[in-house]
Amino acid sequence: MKENSCSQRRACALAGIDPRVYRRTSKHPADTELRVRMRELASERQRFGYRRLHILLKREGWEANWKKLYRLHREEGLTVRKRGGRKRVIGTSAPMTIPHGPTQRWSLDFVSDTLSDGRRFRILCVIDDFSRECLATVVDTSLSEHRVARELDRSAGMRGHPCMVLSDNGTELTSNAMLKWQEDRQAEWDYIVPGKPMQNGVVESFNGRWRDECLNEHLFANLRHARELISAWRDDYNHHRHHTSLDGLTPRKFHKRSEEDQTLKTANF
Repeated sequence: MKENSCSQRRACALAGIDPRVYRRTSKHPADTELRVRMRELASERQRFGYRRLHILLKREGWEANWKKLYRLHREEGLTVRKRGGRKRVIGTSAPMTIPHGPTQRWSLDFVSDTLSDGRRFRILCVIDDFSRECLATVVDTSLSEHRVARELDRSAGMRGHPCMVLSDNGTELTSNAMLKWQEDRQAEWDYIVPGKPMQNGVVESFNGRWRDECLNEHLFANLRHARELISAWRDDYNHHRHHTSLDGLTPRKFHKRSEEDQTLKTANF
């Protein structure tokens, strides 16, 4: 291949651009630290676009409007490729911390079942990982991200907001509404690695007992019937069903005992 030397003006004419455009130097600041932090967040949240990264950066105190972040996002080559199917957030393989008290960590999951007429419905279950207590079982044909946020606040109204929430990568749990919820409540949210349900073992164990003892044992005529039976089973599970991992106590009694122990320790100090 032969290279032909030509003037800058001639080269710009062949490329179809004005020489002043070629000679123009950018006046944008380098924003090196911001770029580094944005790449770090993008590597942790590989399916997050610039809008969600903007929320995370604002939470950390970075001052940058979305237009600037969009430009940096494109310049760094972080554009998320669109793909079919539902969105997934890449979880972490780091070992989960063990909760040492109530409301330190909640686990969420969705369970599906059918009514006697064949209509499908979904159930959101919320578990306190420390006491194994089932805080909520929300039954409906559709559960949006805004409904999930309201139900979490309803549970928090009785127990206080959790320090951490653990869930899978369902679209309702990776939405902007849930990002805003955790930002407003200052709660950490961890996602399990896709295809690794046992990273959320507490709620998976609960789901197995729940399906075996309740869902598979009843035919639900309608949503009202399903809510009544599921609520009754949850009440029995929390107040009457002894748990081997809780020294033979029920989840509710274990929760009360931990509160009494904490009160005694505080009084001694």
